[in-house]
Formats: sequence, C-alpha cells, structure tokens
Amino acid sequence: MRIGIVCPYSWDVPGGVQFHIRDLAEYFIRQGHEVSVLAPADDDTPLPPYVVSAGRAVPVPYNGSVARLNFGFLSAARVRRWLHEGAFDVIHIHEPTSPSLGLLACWAAQGPIVATFHTSNPRSRAMIAAYAILQAALEKISARIAVSEYARRTLVEHLGGDAVVIPNGVDVDFFAKAEPKPEWQGDTIGFIGRIDEPRKGLPVLMRALPGIIAARPRTRLLVAGRGDAEEAVADLPKPLRSHVEFLGMISDEDKARLLRSIDLYVAPNTGGESFGIILVEAMSAGAPVLASDLDAFAQVLDHGAAGELFPNEDADALAEAAVRLLGDPSRRAELRARGSVHVRRFDWSTVGADILSVYETVTDGTTAVGADERATGLRARLGLARD
Repeated sequence: MRIGIVCPYSWDVPGGVQFHIRDLAEYFIRQGHEVSVLAPADDDTPLPPYVVSAGRAVPVPYNGSVARLNFGFLSAARVRRWLHEGAFDVIHIHEPTSPSLGLLACWAAQGPIVATFHTSNPRSRAMIAAYAILQAALEKISARIAVSEYARRTLVEHLGGDAVVIPNGVDVDFFAKAEPKPEWQGDTIGFIGRIDEPRKGLPVLMRALPGIIAARPRTRLLVAGRGDAEEAVADLPKPLRSHVEFLGMISDEDKARLLRSIDLYVAPNTGGESFGIILVEAMSAGAPVLASDLDAFAQVLDHGAAGELFPNEDADALAEAAVRLLGDPSRRAELRARGSVHVRRFDWSTVGADILSVYETVTDGTTAVGADERATGLRARLGLARD
C-alpha cells in the first residue's frame, strides 16, 4: 500500500505527535508498505528518506503550548505537489483542525482520507469559532481516529461525528531491552519533558522536592528536556540544587536507558494531555510511574492499577506518594510487573495493525488519492476572496 502521512508540527522540534508519526511510518515500512511523510522542517534539518519537507514552520500558541506550524499559500502549493507525485492509496492526516499542513491537505485532497485527532481540550472556543472554516475539510474525511477517549470527546463535542479510539503506539521491546546506566541508578527520580512549558509540570515537582529530600536525603532528580535549567531551579533552596541533574536533550537510546535506570518516573503534568506517551514508554522500560490524575493519564495507567496517581498540582501529595514509593521496593516491583503486562496493548504490533485495518476499510474498492481539482484556493477557504 502507498501511504501518505501528514504531520502538522515541525519535524525538527521533538514532540509526541512527531514521534508517533515517525514510529508509525517506520512500522509500516518494516511491513513492506511505501510511506511518505509531509512535514514542516527547517532547511538544515536532517530528514529520514521517507520525510518530505513542506518548508519552515512558525511558532503559534496552540492547546496550551507553542506549536511550530506551517500554513500559507506556498505551503498549500507544496501540499498539492506532494499529492500529485505521491499517487497514494490513502493519506493519513494528523490534527486536521490545526492551522497547518493537515487542514491544507484536507482541502486539497480527494479520495480515501483518514484523520487522527490528538488534542484533548474540552473548552476550545477557538475550535468552535473555526467550525465553519473546518467543516468543508472535515466532510472529506473517510474515517476518524482519536488517540484516547478524551480526544474523542473533544471531537464529538466541538465538531460532531465520532471516531474509533486507537491509542498512540510504542516499541515496547526497545525500552524493555535497554541497558541501565549505572550513574543513573540508585535513589533516582526521572522527569522527561520540556522544562520551559508549565503544563509539563516541572514546577510542581520542584515544589515537592524539598519534602522528598527531607525524608530521603540521598534522592536525586534527573531531568531530560530542553529549557533553561537555571530558571527551573530558581525557587529551589540552594542547598538542594545539587540534588537535581539536568541532562538536556537526550537521544531515544538514552531515554530508554534513563527509564530503565531510575527508581521512579514522575509525570506531574497539569493539563492539555490527550494521552501520555511518556507513561507508556516508562512502563515499557519497567519504571514505576507516579502521575497527576489527569483523565488521560488515569486511562493510560488503567485507573491506578498500572501506576499510581496523585491529585493534579498538589505538590504535597506528590511528595508524600514519592517518599512512600521510594521506601517500598515491593510496591515498586508490583507496579513494574503490572505495567509490563498492561503496556503490551500499546505495542506497535497491535496499534499498527489496528490503524492498517482502518486504511483497508476506507480503500476497499476506491480509487487512489489525488489533488481535488474542484478545490478553491486558500484565500477563498478562509473567506478572504475578493468580490
């Protein structure tokens, strides 16, 4: 099968959607399919051979974060060229409602279109206000996927229709077989995420750290991700700052080794999460997980059976739970065992097969994807056409 996948966010800025698309593309390639991914990317970004650049993206506030998106007349022309050259059996658009390549591809394409909705935002006024612009694109979608029940709920409440829930995937064995790193072992807590993005929750963890260290003085916090390390510890008492080690951006291999090494993974995210791929990666590596009780996190952790939950933004509760888990090896071993079993439902062998089944459903007896020659220009789509 010839599969075209549209990534809305810049390929050179790490994020959950980009990782999902990368791993999905590589899973299908291993299965013998031909895959092309269209994504925003800076000119000097090294790209895998299956990724086609749609040009540089620009930062835009989106869903409580800052996303790097690609939208405009030049981008629209590149989308149409990619469609013409690809002769795809199906195209898979991620985040078709974001102002980026996915929306442009929906407008430009005709034929089998599958869309995955990642966003969970039950109070999105912007999505409601943009419904008239989005409607023509959404009507072209042949099948809809949501990565969680909460992403599905956002879709239903704001845009109508429904979607099948297929979670994000992970290569479980990649994490399970990683070699621990000795210097990351022993009384260690792990955090992976963007340091300078408040909703990832590092400030909550920093507020909890004094209580954790007071009870367990040998505890170290290992932080991986981009951002200002000095600013992150600015409110932490100076004598405690030596307990925090910033690793910066790390490779996928080192991420797996980190998760295999630590005693506890903490996900203190405060909102805007529709899934929680880092929780799946941590469980795959055998790390006991302690996470804020966001709806999406609770679902991924089997409502507390595969990992423990604490009240969102409650630093004292986080500290109490972390101290208890760090002092209870048998409970951590229990969480490892439960997580290792539970996580298998997120392996690409299951998730990829489910997505391929959706493709096969929408392509049965249909013609290949092509550029919609009836589609009007971008200016008209946005209601900007001159009289």
